[in-house]
Amino acid sequence: MLGSLRHKVIGQLLQRIRPSFSATRSYASSSSVKEMTVRDALNSALDEEMSADPKVFVMGEEVGEYQGAYKITKGLLDKYGPERVVDTPITEAGFTGIGVGAAYHGLRPVIEFMTFNFSLQAIDHIINSAAKSNYMSAGQISVPIVFRGPNGAAAGVGAQHSQCYAAWYASCPGLKVLAPYSSEDARGLLKAAIRDPDPVVFLENELLYGESFPIPAEALDSSFSLPIGKAKIEREGKDVTIVAYSKMVGYAIQAAEILSKEGISAEVINLRSIRPLDRPAINASVRKTNRLVTVEEGFPQHGVGAEICASVVEESFEYLDAPVERISGADVPMPYTANLERMAVPQVEDIVRAAKRACFRSRSVEGLVAQQN
Repeated sequence: MLGSLRHKVIGQLLQRIRPSFSATRSYASSSSVKEMTVRDALNSALDEEMSADPKVFVMGEEVGEYQGAYKITKGLLDKYGPERVVDTPITEAGFTGIGVGAAYHGLRPVIEFMTFNFSLQAIDHIINSAAKSNYMSAGQISVPIVFRGPNGAAAGVGAQHSQCYAAWYASCPGLKVLAPYSSEDARGLLKAAIRDPDPVVFLENELLYGESFPIPAEALDSSFSLPIGKAKIEREGKDVTIVAYSKMVGYAIQAAEILSKEGISAEVINLRSIRPLDRPAINASVRKTNRLVTVEEGFPQHGVGAEICASVVEESFEYLDAPVERISGADVPMPYTANLERMAVPQVEDIVRAAKRACFRSRSVEGLVAQQN
């Protein structure tokens, strides 16, 4: 078969001699680990960066007096005042344009959208004013700005508040696009985004805000940040690679645990960064496992998963032992009712089923999922 022992040995050698192929590992040896919610991780990252750099300020709807629609900016108004925590009217185009102009002049705005669905009101400023200015000015204009807020499906908020915009923004040169999963991701990536000289689209997930994750002592240091463009291997495996981002990383980890009960060892990659995409880490994993499953909440056509599959076909086709599998949201606007909404976004059993197909295993997965829950 294509994924022969020869290819496995080559893949292992490539991992040894080309470190850039390896994604970031977790802090397995950390001596001190505590729990932190994603909400608190984002809040503490904002607080520390505002304290460290007076050029950093926050602007958006309800970020000040109301403490943030999701309480991400809680306490910042009292600490830094209304000049650095700026409440705005409901006018995304207006305050996004003001933010981009401020970035032109050396400030570091953090623009909050109540949901990234509302960023469409300001997309001209994000794409044409922020993303392209460095190129069009021959490097004379830097635009150090962060656009952040919840992205993708929440629960029962309908089609106009549930779309994932990862693929939209990741298709645009000049933008960096990040999508954290855990508290460590949220804290380290937001700090990196604020410090970056280029515009960064920071895609959070509303349903993860209240989730608690272990966070190592290293990640609590005020100087901590994570590298943009590097994925993280959440779980090592040898039979199939599952690549996901944001909330779907948790589903992929659950699926991997279920698969292990059937003797299938799944490697789970948390992308963290959508643009730039850690193609070396993805391809190194596929060259080891010889199989690929991608998972995302977004629409299937022109999605992040499609780009990952294309990268693997272009760079590692001869290592594949099975067709690539793409799991995505349904190709329909998000339904409002709970039962249809659940059918429109990927579930753990969908990932398990796809991984089993890739491994040529056909036993029913429903029973295993029920046991896991």
